[in-house]
Amino acid sequence: MSAINILRLDHRGRRDARITTHVCLTARAFGASKIYLSGDEDKKLMDNVLDVVERWGGDFEVEYRKNWDNLIDEWKNGGGEVIHLTMYGEPVQEIIPTIKKSDKEKLVVVGGSRVPAKVYGEADWNISVTTQPHSEVSALAIFLHMYYGGEELDKEFAGGKLQVLPTPDGKKIVEK
Repeated sequence: MSAINILRLDHRGRRDARITTHVCLTARAFGASKIYLSGDEDKKLMDNVLDVVERWGGDFEVEYRKNWDNLIDEWKNGGGEVIHLTMYGEPVQEIIPTIKKSDKEKLVVVGGSRVPAKVYGEADWNISVTTQPHSEVSALAIFLHMYYGGEELDKEFAGGKLQVLPTPDGKKIVEK
């Protein structure tokens, strides 16, 4: 299966720090390779996500891109595909088999305050995860879960210093 990369549109530092952090953590935990942040440059947020990668493992990358539209153009010109998660698109459960058939690298666009019309026009697929308002975090998690067919739930994160040991009660975290 091809690599999945995420573009988080229009991050607003003071207002969106928590939700953008959750988009990053969800992308990493559910199998994405990289996230591009656009909008306000937020070094602290990026450092916090990279700290999670260092402590918990994996090869997840974070990069700031001032001009998200240039990234979409570069992505498409390089032969990649763009997937936009929106409540207005084709139902994810109907289109995911088509997306999985392609070996091209994917850029999944997760919106911010307002998604410009260019994103809808440039996307290879505009995909809805329900047709109801909800969180971009949940939309990303459901899309990645369906794309990876549940395999992401057993993903190993090499190189981490910490690991959770599943237990029916309490918490068990071990240092490696």
